[in-house]
Amino acid sequence: MENTSPVTLRRMPQEHVAHVVLRRPPHNHVDVDGMAALADAFEQIDGDDDCRAIVLAAEGKSFCAGADFGTPDPSIRRDPSPFYRQAMRLFRTRKPIVAAVHGAAIGAGVGLALVADFRVTCREARFSVNFNRLGFHPGFGLSLTLPRLIGEQRAALLFYTGRRIDGATAVEMGLADELAEQADVLARAHALACEIAVSAPLAVESTRATLRAGLADRIAQINRHELEVQLTQFPTEDFREGVAATAERRLPNFQRR
Repeated sequence: MENTSPVTLRRMPQEHVAHVVLRRPPHNHVDVDGMAALADAFEQIDGDDDCRAIVLAAEGKSFCAGADFGTPDPSIRRDPSPFYRQAMRLFRTRKPIVAAVHGAAIGAGVGLALVADFRVTCREARFSVNFNRLGFHPGFGLSLTLPRLIGEQRAALLFYTGRRIDGATAVEMGLADELAEQADVLARAHALACEIAVSAPLAVESTRATLRAGLADRIAQINRHELEVQLTQFPTEDFREGVAATAERRLPNFQRR
């Protein structure tokens, strides 16, 4: 990938692993260009028979802090359809993915982390699906991917409250798979990817396809519903209040309008 891209693709052919790295520090907020660059990188790797596993990582303080609703560019909150079209491409990837979640994963950042098959994290990381606290319905297919991973009851608790949990709690809940020291998160994610890459690639990819049969289609379908609901909620006063309360670090005062 070019240096101006929001994503860097680093191939490690001797280990049959590639690193795809978000490069919008400090918080790696998501947008259409970033999602398109990620999807393009994944598709490049799918066409590389020498690569058997992917590490998804990020530069900066956060893994991915979701959409930046404080930005002057209102495109995502006006109509996130182009963003979601790119995001849904990520679930079509054939190769197994290990996410190195070294810092905050918030909102769509959790959605991005759940694109991966496995997540390595640390105690310092923070996970929050804070959509309801901002005043709108969850997106990125999280209505399916989160309860599929941790169960409907725990997913409901995280959705309804917007609660932030640390990496240790994420591992305990099943939201992440391995806890490491913060400085070692990328190395541990790489080690897991290398361990996967030792197995027969045709066998791994076919097993993954069986385990995830129809999943990308189901996520895309539920994302279309998420989008329909979001489009009715972005114009509301409650959404404006949720964004303002978050920016001002206070409790929101929602009025159901």
